[in-house]
Amino acid sequence: MNCLDFEDPLDLLLENSEPAPGSMDYHVPVLADEVIAFLRPAPGILFLDGTLGGGGHSERLLQAGARVIALDRDPEALAYAGHRLEPFAHRLTLRQANYADAPAVLDALGIDKIGGALIDIGVSSHQLDAAERGFSLLHDGPLDMRMGADAERTAADLVNDESPEELVRILREYGEEPAAVRIISHLVNQRRTQRFETTGQLATAVSAVIPRTGRRHPATRVFQALRIAVNDELGSLARGLETISSRLARGARFGVITFHSLEDRMVKRFFKQRSLEWIDRPEWPEPRRNPDRIFRLLTPHPIDPCPEEVEANPRARSAKLRIVEHI
Repeated sequence: MNCLDFEDPLDLLLENSEPAPGSMDYHVPVLADEVIAFLRPAPGILFLDGTLGGGGHSERLLQAGARVIALDRDPEALAYAGHRLEPFAHRLTLRQANYADAPAVLDALGIDKIGGALIDIGVSSHQLDAAERGFSLLHDGPLDMRMGADAERTAADLVNDESPEELVRILREYGEEPAAVRIISHLVNQRRTQRFETTGQLATAVSAVIPRTGRRHPATRVFQALRIAVNDELGSLARGLETISSRLARGARFGVITFHSLEDRMVKRFFKQRSLEWIDRPEWPEPRRNPDRIFRLLTPHPIDPCPEEVEANPRARSAKLRIVEHI
């Protein structure tokens, strides 16, 4: 089930400067065959695709005859995927929304339960490659990093205005950056005379503190941490796991694709806590049935991309898929 070791995906921001072949400047769906095999889409089943991106996963669900409600925070993604999926328009509903807010979308559509769900937490290739989005270390652009209009502050707002203590926390917690204190001290000194406005400025400033020793750019972890903070990605994931789970019909399957260890640990822990039949604590005389059990765990170990997929799309190599079934 595991084709690859779990690699840190941060190198991909630097290693792959060009879009993956066939990506059409958009996100190539990862683990698409595995997603379809486990989610089992079929005519009449309603699926939620909480992270539409370029529409690759939704397209596979629709090709199997399913109905799909697809969400994305990014209006560019919705426009692109809407055009791509136009042949399936009669079975497709698109909405601009954070997947964590899926229940509100479902309520507005008069839908109580769904027959399956998928969220893919990765940043799209389009977002990484488009300089104007401010995610890329390779292409200089505005220091933005917002995935959608619901993100109130840009990365520039954080770097220029946030307290040093909070910036250190962000880098340590979201980027696992060991040099967080030194980096932030340098950035704070520099912002006193000149505000950070572009990705190039920030990357250069971090490089002045952390010399490059390998293929990874010294600012890679900093960029990851800021992106996660700007978009509240871990908060959205925590809420999304709860809210989407609450709308699954019996027998519905829920898949989550993650790209780094922070997310994967959250998903692993949530699925495990909701799948254990018995739980035990030191102060209890004996194990008790788990009152929070709602799932059957279908992937005790995560599914990784096989070498052939990684060769075709290097950005897939750190992806992990976990699946549960609502019982």
